[in-house]
Amino acid sequence: MAVPVLEDIVRQHAEEAAHLWTIYDEALRHPDDNPDMDEERLDRLVDRLDAHLDGLRVAGEDGKRIAAERYEEYPEAGELFVVQILSAKREVLKIREFDPDRIRAWLHENGKKS
Repeated sequence: MAVPVLEDIVRQHAEEAAHLWTIYDEALRHPDDNPDMDEERLDRLVDRLDAHLDGLRVAGEDGKRIAAERYEEYPEAGELFVVQILSAKREVLKIREFDPDRIRAWLHENGKKS
């Protein structure tokens, strides 16, 4: 029996994951801009980001659909990141496994929607 998906909650996971990716990426690119973002806070941010991505994965195809809808409405790098991560061939990718430069290059290549 299929478990019902609470779309509002799944949408919140998509929104938060996109937002947290943006903060994480900004912290890596400009570490001196936010001296409060130390290693401990960065680790907690990554844990939260992974948790929101896990929430989307648990929702299965509904999670992918809702993330895609968020990207359609807000075609920004964070939303694109979430859509791409959910479509990865490996079932679970953790943020600490990523090369941020490669992710940025991929996002740039695929660009924001006009």
